[in-house]
Amino acid sequence: MEQNGIISMNSDALAELCMEICREGKAEDIRLFDVRKHSILADFFLICNGTSAPHLRALAERLKQRLAGEGLRAQGRDGEPGSQWIVLDYGLIIIHIIDPQLREFYSIEELWEAGKLVQSPPPTD
Repeated sequence: MEQNGIISMNSDALAELCMEICREGKAEDIRLFDVRKHSILADFFLICNGTSAPHLRALAERLKQRLAGEGLRAQGRDGEPGSQWIVLDYGLIIIHIIDPQLREFYSIEELWEAGKLVQSPPPTD
């Protein structure tokens, strides 16, 4: 299906693809929240950690390139690696790539109840 010259993708498939891309890029503490019933902004919010400014940049670039290969372009982007927080808006999913300390400081996961958490990292032993 194509809309406005951009190939569209079902939001569940897009969320899975974004999770896969982040895992391949060695993002840490990846969390996916289904916010369809609670937000008009997007169907999913994905939050992950980058370990350094170059890692943040690489994750954002990896997502941009792979999703462009699927015919998807970001509707918006905010932040730079130096700010320690990059946000990519793909309409159906908003992706936060963030430094772990900044993520802890802002506690953005607390904006969404635990019941809306779709995927999180497996427990460590």
